[in-house]
Amino acid sequence: MHVSHDEGRTAFLAELDAFVSVARGLNDLELMAVSRCTGWTVGDVIVHVHLGLQEMLLGVVSPTEGPADTDASDYWRFTPRTNEEADPVAGMRFVRILGAAYRRPTGLVRHLVPTADGVRSAVTALAEGAVRFQGHVLLTGDFLATWAVELAVHHLDLGAELATGPPAAPALRLARSTIEALVNEELPSAWADETGVLLGAGRVRPDSSQVEACPLLRKLPVLG
Repeated sequence: MHVSHDEGRTAFLAELDAFVSVARGLNDLELMAVSRCTGWTVGDVIVHVHLGLQEMLLGVVSPTEGPADTDASDYWRFTPRTNEEADPVAGMRFVRILGAAYRRPTGLVRHLVPTADGVRSAVTALAEGAVRFQGHVLLTGDFLATWAVELAVHHLDLGAELATGPPAAPALRLARSTIEALVNEELPSAWADETGVLLGAGRVRPDSSQVEACPLLRKLPVLG
């Protein structure tokens, strides 16, 4: 699945602004609410996103002339979720410990904002081409699309107990398209984009009757 440079950038920037807007509106108690990520609070999710944006900058500043070896959907086949040697518990604990180091939960949001501002400026200035990231080469549109999807999924994670509003529509549509590309099948048209992404990312689990009625559910989740 290939995404054009302009489409990827538009979706990413829209969702970056949406995510940061939600984060800035949360108070200390809301940041300690349960998220949809196992073992994490809402604040922990924001810490994870902050770490991700810092890593993303490495890709933005790493243009390459090399040929792309993955795209906006196949990239997800190489994520830590599919790495049998990865230790998910250690990763979850690291984020929790880092989040707990802030004197108050709102401190982690204040730390996020300047990083998001820097990423926004860097992405706005990014020329179309290819970048090297996490051992792979992606076209810039595909690279930005993966991060639009990452932010959209974690935006949904914030809403387990809180009314956070939906992710930016372009990012949510890209997340749905990514899931469909990974399962090589379209999600039911009756499913809203948010429903499809929550199921595709394993944030909600279907019951046995739903699986019986829709065999596609046996292929999910495909996003971590």
